[in-house]
Amino acid sequence: MDMVMELRTTNSVVIFTKSSCCISHSIKTLIRSFGANPTVYELDTHPNGKQMEKALQNLGCQPSVPAVFIGKELIGGAKEIMSLNLRGMLKQLLG
Repeated sequence: MDMVMELRTTNSVVIFTKSSCCISHSIKTLIRSFGANPTVYELDTHPNGKQMEKALQNLGCQPSVPAVFIGKELIGGAKEIMSLNLRGMLKQLLG
């Protein structure tokens, strides 16, 4: 879990994904559409991906990806990001 907590500080927006996950791809595209340049960790190709996935699950991410951190805080997964976007609040968080 320490690794995930440390990696979330590498950028103002950090996304943990899997390269084969179409929902993760959509979330990355949405966040980038607001001009954000997120740091992305692909758990299925990262050497420590299995440990990071377990840590995300321990933080309450179910499913584990996508997991989005903005400003070092866990915002959540696709459901939370889409909800924020529909309410017009995602752009504010990213800005």
